Amino acid sequence: MINRRTFSKAVGLGTGAAAVSLAGFQANAKASTGPWRSGEAPAPTVPAVTPGTHTSFDRIKQVRAGVLDVGYAEAGPVHGPVVICLHGWPYDIHSFVDVAPLLAAQGYRVIVPFLRGHGTTRFLSSRTVRNAQQSAVALDVIALMDALKIEQALLAGFDWGSRTADIIAALWPERVKGLVSVGGYIITNVEAQKQPLPPKAEYAWWYQYYFATERGRLAMENKTSRHDLCRLVWDTVSPTWDFDDATFERTAAAFENPDYAAIVVHNYRWRLGLADGEGRYERYERKLATRPVIEVPTITLDAERDPFTAPGDGVSYRDRFTGKYAHRTLTGIGHNLPQEAPTAFAQAVVDVDHL
Repeated sequence: MINRRTFSKAVGLGTGAAAVSLAGFQANAKASTGPWRSGEAPAPTVPAVTPGTHTSFDRIKQVRAGVLDVGYAEAGPVHGPVVICLHGWPYDIHSFVDVAPLLAAQGYRVIVPFLRGHGTTRFLSSRTVRNAQQSAVALDVIALMDALKIEQALLAGFDWGSRTADIIAALWPERVKGLVSVGGYIITNVEAQKQPLPPKAEYAWWYQYYFATERGRLAMENKTSRHDLCRLVWDTVSPTWDFDDATFERTAAAFENPDYAAIVVHNYRWRLGLADGEGRYERYERKLATRPVIEVPTITLDAERDPFTAPGDGVSYRDRFTGKYAHRTLTGIGHNLPQEAPTAFAQAVVDVDHL
Protein backbone atom coordinates (compact mmCIF):
# COMPACT_ATOMS: atom_id res chain seq x y z
CA MET A 1 0.00 0.00 0.00
CA ILE A 2 1.67 3.18 -1.12
CA ASN A 3 -0.31 5.91 0.56
CA ARG A 4 -1.01 6.39 4.24
CA ARG A 5 -1.47 3.30 6.26
CA THR A 6 -5.17 2.55 6.49
CA PHE A 7 -6.80 2.97 9.87
CA SER A 8 -8.24 -0.26 11.20
CA LYS A 9 -10.88 -0.82 13.79
CA ALA A 10 -9.54 -0.88 17.31
CA VAL A 11 -9.69 -4.49 18.40
CA GLY A 12 -9.86 -5.06 22.14
CA LEU A 13 -7.79 -8.21 22.43
CA GLY A 14 -5.23 -8.44 25.20
CA THR A 15 -4.23 -5.88 27.81
CA GLY A 16 -0.55 -5.02 28.16
CA ALA A 17 2.49 -5.82 26.15
CA ALA A 18 3.87 -8.75 28.08
CA ALA A 19 7.13 -10.40 27.13
CA VAL A 20 6.74 -12.53 24.04
CA SER A 21 8.43 -15.82 24.86
CA LEU A 22 8.45 -18.64 22.34
CA ALA A 23 5.19 -19.90 23.79
CA GLY A 24 3.86 -16.37 24.04
CA PHE A 25 4.85 -15.64 20.47
CA GLN A 26 2.90 -18.65 19.28
CA ALA A 27 -0.09 -17.50 21.30
CA ASN A 28 0.05 -13.84 20.36
CA ALA A 29 1.18 -13.80 16.76
CA LYS A 30 -0.39 -15.22 13.65
CA ALA A 31 2.49 -16.27 11.45
CA SER A 32 2.96 -17.42 7.89
CA THR A 33 6.54 -18.59 7.65
CA GLY A 34 8.55 -19.21 4.53
CA PRO A 35 10.92 -22.08 3.76
CA TRP A 36 14.45 -22.24 5.12
CA ARG A 37 17.38 -22.30 2.74
CA SER A 38 17.97 -25.76 1.33
CA GLY A 39 20.14 -27.90 3.58
CA GLU A 40 20.22 -25.34 6.39
CA ALA A 41 18.95 -25.83 9.93
CA PRO A 42 15.96 -23.75 11.03
CA ALA A 43 16.63 -20.38 12.60
CA PRO A 44 17.54 -20.50 16.28
CA THR A 45 14.96 -19.45 18.84
CA VAL A 46 15.65 -16.09 20.45
CA PRO A 47 15.43 -16.35 24.26
CA ALA A 48 12.60 -14.32 25.72
CA VAL A 49 13.26 -11.02 27.41
CA THR A 50 10.84 -8.95 29.44
CA PRO A 51 10.29 -5.57 27.74
CA GLY A 52 12.16 -2.90 29.67
CA THR A 53 14.91 -5.24 30.89
CA HIS A 54 17.53 -2.93 29.35
CA THR A 55 17.40 0.84 29.66
CA SER A 56 20.49 2.10 27.82
CA PHE A 57 23.24 1.34 25.33
CA ASP A 58 26.85 1.13 26.42
CA ARG A 59 27.85 4.22 24.47
CA ILE A 60 26.96 6.32 21.46
CA LYS A 61 29.44 6.45 18.58
CA GLN A 62 29.69 9.11 15.87
CA VAL A 63 30.66 8.83 12.21
CA ARG A 64 30.58 11.31 9.33
CA ALA A 65 28.30 9.95 6.64
CA GLY A 66 27.00 11.98 3.71
CA VAL A 67 25.62 15.31 4.96
CA LEU A 68 25.50 14.13 8.57
CA ASP A 69 27.58 13.32 11.61
CA VAL A 70 25.55 10.28 12.62
CA GLY A 71 25.14 9.16 16.20
CA TYR A 72 24.57 5.45 16.60
CA ALA A 73 24.64 2.63 19.13
CA GLU A 74 26.40 -0.62 18.35
CA ALA A 75 26.24 -4.07 19.90
CA GLY A 76 27.60 -7.50 19.08
CA PRO A 77 30.75 -8.82 17.39
CA VAL A 78 32.39 -6.39 14.99
CA HIS A 79 32.72 -9.05 12.28
CA GLY A 80 29.22 -10.47 12.69
CA PRO A 81 26.51 -10.19 10.03
CA VAL A 82 25.09 -6.68 10.24
CA VAL A 83 21.60 -5.68 11.31
CA ILE A 84 20.60 -2.02 11.05
CA CYS A 85 17.59 -1.10 13.19
CA LEU A 86 15.70 2.05 12.21
CA HIS A 87 13.38 3.96 14.53
CA GLY A 88 10.31 6.07 13.86
CA TRP A 89 8.60 9.17 15.22
CA PRO A 90 8.26 10.18 18.02
CA TYR A 91 10.82 7.62 19.07
CA ASP A 92 14.56 7.08 18.97
CA ILE A 93 17.17 4.34 19.31
CA HIS A 94 15.68 3.21 22.65
CA SER A 95 12.95 1.44 20.69
CA PHE A 96 15.65 -1.23 20.16
CA VAL A 97 17.24 -1.17 23.60
CA ASP A 98 16.04 -4.73 24.32
CA VAL A 99 16.26 -5.92 20.70
CA ALA A 100 19.95 -5.11 20.24
CA PRO A 101 21.34 -7.36 23.00
CA LEU A 102 19.08 -10.21 21.85
CA LEU A 103 20.51 -10.01 18.34
CA ALA A 104 24.06 -9.45 19.60
CA ALA A 105 23.78 -12.66 21.60
CA GLN A 106 22.94 -14.45 18.32
CA GLY A 107 26.21 -13.20 16.80
CA TYR A 108 24.93 -10.17 14.89
CA ARG A 109 26.62 -6.80 14.71
CA VAL A 110 23.72 -4.43 15.50
CA ILE A 111 23.80 -0.80 14.37
CA VAL A 112 21.06 1.52 15.69
CA PRO A 113 21.38 5.08 14.30
CA PHE A 114 19.59 8.25 15.30
CA LEU A 115 17.79 9.45 12.18
CA ARG A 116 18.46 13.00 10.95
CA GLY A 117 17.18 15.56 13.44
CA HIS A 118 17.27 13.12 16.35
CA GLY A 119 19.63 12.60 19.27
CA THR A 120 23.30 13.17 18.56
CA THR A 121 22.98 13.08 14.75
CA ARG A 122 23.89 16.50 13.36
CA PHE A 123 24.10 18.15 9.96
CA LEU A 124 27.67 18.91 8.97
CA SER A 125 26.74 22.25 7.43
CA SER A 126 24.34 24.97 8.49
CA ARG A 127 23.64 25.48 4.78
CA THR A 128 22.18 22.01 4.25
CA VAL A 129 18.41 22.10 3.78
CA ARG A 130 16.63 20.54 6.76
CA ASN A 131 14.83 18.17 4.46
CA ALA A 132 13.06 15.04 5.70
CA GLN A 133 11.57 13.69 2.48
CA GLN A 134 11.68 9.92 2.36
CA SER A 135 14.48 9.41 -0.15
CA ALA A 136 16.78 11.79 1.72
CA VAL A 137 16.40 9.74 4.89
CA ALA A 138 17.00 6.52 2.95
CA LEU A 139 20.18 7.91 1.44
CA ASP A 140 21.36 8.79 4.95
CA VAL A 141 21.36 5.08 5.74
CA ILE A 142 23.19 4.22 2.52
CA ALA A 143 25.80 6.85 3.44
CA LEU A 144 26.09 5.36 6.93
CA MET A 145 26.66 1.90 5.48
CA ASP A 146 29.34 3.31 3.19
CA ALA A 147 31.03 5.16 6.05
CA LEU A 148 31.11 1.98 8.15
CA LYS A 149 32.19 -0.11 5.14
CA ILE A 150 29.08 -2.27 5.32
CA GLU A 151 28.32 -3.74 1.92
CA GLN A 152 25.11 -5.48 2.89
CA ALA A 153 22.90 -5.65 5.97
CA LEU A 154 19.64 -6.91 7.32
CA LEU A 155 17.33 -3.90 7.70
CA ALA A 156 14.62 -3.80 10.36
CA GLY A 157 12.40 -0.88 11.27
CA PHE A 158 9.06 0.61 12.15
CA ASP A 159 7.27 3.85 11.25
CA TRP A 160 9.81 6.16 9.55
CA GLY A 161 12.24 3.27 9.90
CA SER A 162 10.00 0.86 7.97
CA ARG A 163 9.56 3.37 5.19
CA THR A 164 13.31 3.96 5.02
CA ALA A 165 14.11 0.25 4.98
CA ASP A 166 11.42 -0.41 2.35
CA ILE A 167 12.92 2.26 0.09
CA ILE A 168 16.44 0.88 0.35
CA ALA A 169 15.18 -2.64 -0.32
CA ALA A 170 13.26 -1.42 -3.37
CA LEU A 171 15.93 0.85 -4.90
CA TRP A 172 19.17 -0.72 -3.70
CA PRO A 173 18.34 -4.42 -3.15
CA GLU A 174 22.00 -5.41 -3.43
CA ARG A 175 22.60 -3.65 -0.09
CA VAL A 176 19.85 -5.58 1.72
CA LYS A 177 20.24 -9.19 2.85
CA GLY A 178 16.76 -9.27 4.34
CA LEU A 179 14.01 -6.93 5.52
CA VAL A 180 11.77 -6.74 8.58
CA SER A 181 9.11 -4.09 8.01
CA VAL A 182 6.51 -3.21 10.62
CA GLY A 183 3.33 -2.13 8.87
CA GLY A 184 4.36 -3.69 5.58
CA TYR A 185 4.86 -1.57 2.47
CA ILE A 186 4.61 2.08 3.51
CA ILE A 187 6.53 3.94 0.82
CA THR A 188 4.88 7.33 0.37
CA ASN A 189 3.22 8.55 -2.82
CA VAL A 190 2.60 12.27 -2.38
CA GLU A 191 -0.04 12.43 -5.12
CA ALA A 192 -1.95 9.49 -3.67
CA GLN A 193 -1.90 11.11 -0.24
CA LYS A 194 -3.95 14.01 -1.54
CA GLN A 195 -6.99 11.76 -1.52
CA PRO A 196 -8.98 11.71 1.75
CA LEU A 197 -9.12 8.65 3.96
CA PRO A 198 -12.10 7.49 6.05
CA PRO A 199 -12.77 9.91 8.95
CA LYS A 200 -11.45 7.55 11.63
CA ALA A 201 -8.19 7.27 9.75
CA GLU A 202 -7.88 11.03 9.43
CA TYR A 203 -8.57 11.32 13.15
CA ALA A 204 -5.62 9.06 13.95
CA TRP A 205 -3.34 11.32 11.88
CA TRP A 206 -4.32 14.50 13.77
CA TYR A 207 -0.71 15.56 14.39
CA GLN A 208 0.11 15.39 10.68
CA TYR A 209 -2.44 18.13 10.01
CA TYR A 210 -1.42 20.05 13.12
CA PHE A 211 2.14 20.21 11.80
CA ALA A 212 0.79 21.65 8.56
CA THR A 213 -0.12 24.82 10.48
CA GLU A 214 2.06 27.58 11.86
CA ARG A 215 0.61 26.80 15.27
CA GLY A 216 1.85 23.21 15.00
CA ARG A 217 5.31 24.35 13.98
CA LEU A 218 5.52 26.64 16.98
CA ALA A 219 4.38 23.83 19.26
CA MET A 220 7.20 21.63 18.02
CA GLU A 221 9.74 24.40 18.62
CA ASN A 222 8.54 24.87 22.20
CA LYS A 223 10.23 22.38 24.53
CA THR A 224 7.22 21.87 26.81
CA SER A 225 4.65 21.62 24.03
CA ARG A 226 6.87 19.26 22.04
CA HIS A 227 7.39 17.02 25.06
CA ASP A 228 3.70 16.82 25.89
CA LEU A 229 2.63 16.32 22.28
CA CYS A 230 5.02 13.41 21.80
CA ARG A 231 3.92 11.86 25.09
CA LEU A 232 0.29 12.06 23.94
CA VAL A 233 1.18 10.24 20.73
CA TRP A 234 2.90 7.49 22.74
CA ASP A 235 -0.18 7.07 24.91
CA THR A 236 -2.66 6.94 22.05
CA VAL A 237 -0.87 4.74 19.51
CA SER A 238 0.32 2.15 22.07
CA PRO A 239 -2.81 1.81 24.23
CA THR A 240 -1.74 -1.43 25.93
CA TRP A 241 1.91 -0.59 26.59
CA ASP A 242 2.44 -0.02 30.31
CA PHE A 243 5.59 2.11 30.09
CA ASP A 244 6.76 4.39 32.90
CA ASP A 245 7.78 8.04 32.81
CA ALA A 246 11.49 7.19 32.84
CA THR A 247 11.11 5.14 29.65
CA PHE A 248 9.57 8.08 27.83
CA GLU A 249 12.10 10.58 29.19
CA ARG A 250 15.04 8.52 27.95
CA THR A 251 13.68 8.85 24.43
CA ALA A 252 12.50 12.44 24.88
CA ALA A 253 16.12 13.50 25.30
CA ALA A 254 16.55 12.82 21.56
CA PHE A 255 13.91 15.47 20.81
CA GLU A 256 16.31 18.19 22.01
CA ASN A 257 18.28 18.00 18.77
CA PRO A 258 18.42 21.57 17.37
CA ASP A 259 16.96 20.39 14.04
CA TYR A 260 14.24 18.18 15.50
CA ALA A 261 11.30 20.52 14.94
CA ALA A 262 12.37 21.42 11.40
CA ILE A 263 12.85 17.78 10.40
CA VAL A 264 9.57 16.54 11.87
CA VAL A 265 7.49 19.38 10.47
CA HIS A 266 9.06 19.08 7.02
CA ASN A 267 8.52 15.32 6.93
CA TYR A 268 4.79 15.56 7.51
CA ARG A 269 4.27 18.64 5.35
CA TRP A 270 6.19 17.00 2.49
CA ARG A 271 4.02 13.89 2.71
CA LEU A 272 0.92 16.04 2.25
CA GLY A 273 2.42 17.91 -0.67
CA LEU A 274 2.63 21.11 1.41
CA ALA A 275 6.42 21.42 1.41
CA ASP A 276 8.89 21.01 -1.43
CA GLY A 277 11.61 18.41 -1.55
CA GLU A 278 14.96 18.94 -3.21
CA GLY A 279 15.61 18.46 -6.90
CA ARG A 280 18.55 16.13 -6.28
CA TYR A 281 16.16 13.55 -4.84
CA GLU A 282 13.52 13.83 -7.55
CA ARG A 283 14.75 10.85 -9.59
CA TYR A 284 14.36 8.61 -6.56
CA GLU A 285 10.91 9.96 -5.77
CA ARG A 286 9.80 9.31 -9.35
CA LYS A 287 10.86 5.68 -9.00
CA LEU A 288 9.13 5.36 -5.64
CA ALA A 289 5.91 6.78 -7.07
CA THR A 290 5.68 3.71 -9.33
CA ARG A 291 5.28 1.46 -6.27
CA PRO A 292 8.36 -0.65 -6.97
CA VAL A 293 8.23 -4.22 -5.71
CA ILE A 294 10.59 -5.49 -3.05
CA GLU A 295 12.40 -8.67 -4.03
CA VAL A 296 14.61 -9.28 -1.00
CA PRO A 297 13.57 -11.82 1.66
CA THR A 298 11.03 -10.06 3.87
CA ILE A 299 9.01 -10.56 7.04
CA THR A 300 6.26 -8.03 7.61
CA LEU A 301 4.90 -7.43 11.09
CA ASP A 302 1.57 -5.89 12.00
CA ALA A 303 0.78 -4.61 15.49
CA GLU A 304 -2.87 -5.33 16.17
CA ARG A 305 -3.40 -2.41 18.59
CA ASP A 306 -1.61 0.12 16.38
CA PRO A 307 -4.27 2.49 14.96
CA PHE A 308 -2.32 2.68 11.69
CA THR A 309 -2.27 -1.06 11.02
CA ALA A 310 -4.07 -1.84 7.79
CA PRO A 311 -6.95 -4.33 8.00
CA GLY A 312 -6.73 -7.68 6.27
CA ASP A 313 -3.69 -9.24 7.95
CA GLY A 314 -1.22 -7.87 5.40
CA VAL A 315 -3.35 -8.51 2.33
CA SER A 316 -3.32 -4.88 1.19
CA TYR A 317 0.43 -4.87 0.57
CA ARG A 318 1.19 -8.54 -0.11
CA ASP A 319 1.71 -7.99 -3.85
CA ARG A 320 4.57 -5.54 -3.21
CA PHE A 321 6.82 -8.32 -1.87
CA THR A 322 7.86 -10.77 -4.58
CA GLY A 323 10.71 -12.62 -2.88
CA LYS A 324 10.68 -15.08 0.01
CA TYR A 325 8.13 -13.75 2.43
CA ALA A 326 6.35 -14.25 5.75
CA HIS A 327 3.80 -12.17 7.62
CA ARG A 328 3.00 -12.02 11.34
CA THR A 329 0.40 -10.11 13.32
CA LEU A 330 1.10 -9.52 17.01
CA THR A 331 -2.05 -9.21 19.10
CA GLY A 332 -2.15 -6.84 22.03
CA ILE A 333 0.81 -4.83 20.70
CA GLY A 334 0.81 -1.17 19.69
CA HIS A 335 2.77 1.08 17.37
CA ASN A 336 6.22 0.91 19.02
CA LEU A 337 6.45 -2.79 18.28
CA PRO A 338 10.20 -3.35 18.86
CA GLN A 339 10.08 -1.88 22.36
CA GLU A 340 6.74 -3.43 23.26
CA ALA A 341 7.57 -6.89 21.88
CA PRO A 342 11.38 -7.10 21.56
CA THR A 343 11.58 -10.89 21.49
CA ALA A 344 9.13 -11.19 18.61
CA PHE A 345 10.90 -8.43 16.69
CA ALA A 346 14.34 -9.97 17.22
CA GLN A 347 12.99 -13.38 16.23
CA ALA A 348 11.69 -11.91 12.98
CA VAL A 349 15.18 -10.57 12.20
CA VAL A 350 16.78 -13.95 12.85
CA ASP A 351 14.08 -15.70 10.84
CA VAL A 352 14.34 -13.45 7.81
CA ASP A 353 18.07 -14.16 7.74
CA HIS A 354 17.12 -17.81 7.23
CA LEU A 355 14.37 -17.38 4.65
